[in-house]
Amino acid sequence: MPLTGFGKHAEQITKQIKEASLAQARRLLRPVQYLTSSKTDKKTLAEQIAVRDQVENGLICVLSCVEPCLSFEVGPNPERKKLELKHRLRKGLFLYHYWMHPVFGFMSARIQTWFPFQVQIYLNGREWLARQMKAASIPYIRHENCFSWVQDYARAQSLMDEQLKTDWPGELGAIARQLNPLHEQIFAGFPASYYWSVIESEWATDVGLVDGVELQRLYPLLVEHGITSFSGPDVMKFLGHKVTPQGQVHGNFQGEISTDLKRRAEGVRVKHRVDRNSVKMYDKVHSSAGSVLRVEMTMNNEKAFRVYRCKEGEPEAEKSWKRMRRGLADLHRRGEISQKVNERYLDALAGVDDSVRLQEILGPIEKRTNWKGRPVRALHPFSSEDGTLLEILSRGEFMIRGISNKDLRDKLFPKPANAVETKRRSALISRKLRMLRAHGILHKIKGRNLYQVSQPGRTILTTFLIARQASANQLMKKAA
Repeated sequence: MPLTGFGKHAEQITKQIKEASLAQARRLLRPVQYLTSSKTDKKTLAEQIAVRDQVENGLICVLSCVEPCLSFEVGPNPERKKLELKHRLRKGLFLYHYWMHPVFGFMSARIQTWFPFQVQIYLNGREWLARQMKAASIPYIRHENCFSWVQDYARAQSLMDEQLKTDWPGELGAIARQLNPLHEQIFAGFPASYYWSVIESEWATDVGLVDGVELQRLYPLLVEHGITSFSGPDVMKFLGHKVTPQGQVHGNFQGEISTDLKRRAEGVRVKHRVDRNSVKMYDKVHSSAGSVLRVEMTMNNEKAFRVYRCKEGEPEAEKSWKRMRRGLADLHRRGEISQKVNERYLDALAGVDDSVRLQEILGPIEKRTNWKGRPVRALHPFSSEDGTLLEILSRGEFMIRGISNKDLRDKLFPKPANAVETKRRSALISRKLRMLRAHGILHKIKGRNLYQVSQPGRTILTTFLIARQASANQLMKKAA
């Protein structure tokens, strides 16, 4: 075929692919929708259609839109004074198919309807795991692509490990044939099959906590630790790069290392990058069933890592460490490296000082509360009035035997008073005792007019005294 006929030939093939790709959707009466903007959130739209139509298995819909793509066109070469087939950026029609797949669950794939008919497939391992656990009769509670509770975590992990043993060429080839049933016919004269490669992979490690409150307390400490404690060389080591014996970045490293924090509607995320690879942490789920801390390695630059293999095309050759490839042959190694990245990062996070913070102890008493149906004011530990009151309560003699209205009265008002003033002072102290009981610092000793510092109260008083006596230099050292 002369090059002048390429355009017409390409248009004809595109039309055939489009009709064949949409045939099943039309036969099953599934929605086929053209999107005027490529920025439309296709995944959300497909999920809404699946819920609306109660699709549990099979094709959900096909969405189409025009997007930039690498393709071919015929154009003149001024130097050679002849037409040439050129590979360049242009726009083309893409078809996005969404399924409830019997194995992978909710998934999607897209095909570029113009030469070279590239295919991209999007899978989610947690979606896949949900199907596996359902088949294995393992109860679980799910939040989007996360599990806040699983009855048998060890069995669930073994099911995820089985995902690595998948016949990827077979499974992906079957999906590609659904996108383009005419593939064999179109390439009958020049047999060709797809070479599958991984453009981007995300490998998540979820740490489940039964007590959701505990993660809410720990996560701000982990965020602070991740932002302030990890240096550039630390990030390099997390992501599998070597550093000098002195723990510094090698002088010949020309890439970029960064750490950033992003506040999103669903929470705070900390991300560390070395060039195009990254590891991030975020609190994925807070629920009554349990909470999940997720650490996730994203790999976009596989060449930063090595795999022990033979030279490509020489299966009998001696093995050696070579750069990782995007192809499926190195997929298992990709997962192995990603898991090690996550484990190194989690090990580093385990060094966080998770002891209770000053704000956690004193913060609650600095807020108004209610007691026996009546409002009670906040305590102000570092004010003169309340600070003196707390200091008196912390004295040893009162810690042991308890404290009475008269004890407090004598300490706060050492000067003698007449009967009227004494009565006024007694009423004032009664209100203070009520306030201290409302905030859980004191409790009444049964059968006696004495009040004793509670166990939480001891923690509050000790924390207050330490903070009150701390010098500016001591606090600055802690902040450094």
